[in-house]
Amino acid sequence: MNKFYRGFLLGAMVAIATIVGWVKGNDAKQKLVYRWRTSYEEKRQLAKKRMAQRRGQVVLDDVEWASFHNS
Repeated sequence: MNKFYRGFLLGAMVAIATIVGWVKGNDAKQKLVYRWRTSYEEKRQLAKKRMAQRRGQVVLDDVEWASFHNS
């Protein structure tokens, strides 16, 4: 069921993006897809951080992560 839902959702997103591309143009379609993609990535990153916290790991923010790997 979950696989079916994801496939249906992906198909619906492609159809909506195509319709937006026809009506408003390619730039609007690219902006829409970019917003969806960044939203998905942000949710995925937050889920990873929550899982790490549940396991008892220390979660670093972006500045701490960069300074840790640059030294």
